[in-house]
Amino acid sequence: MRKLRPSELAFVKEMLKGVPDEERIASSLPDRLVDDMDDGGMGGLTFISSRENRSLGPVLAEKQFADQDGVAVLATLNIDDSGELYELDILKVDFSPLKSFPPSE
Repeated sequence: MRKLRPSELAFVKEMLKGVPDEERIASSLPDRLVDDMDDGGMGGLTFISSRENRSLGPVLAEKQFADQDGVAVLATLNIDDSGELYELDILKVDFSPLKSFPPSE
């Protein structure tokens, strides 16, 4: 477990722009703990919660971008069944490791 890296924090905040509860969720990010997903280095994160038996809820936000090598990436921010951050799923279309999160806009 670890806190979000600065690039991850900026990226998730960017994804949260305009979503319901943006301020509440964004203000909790600096203190949130995450685990790296076992996704072959694509950069996915699971948000740690004290709640047990939580399950994947709906998509909160999606963002597409090109990695440094030009390969397309789809990032999906999901919440759990109680509306708290659940995971940041990263899918690089060629399944290679993510080189870097894009700079915030």
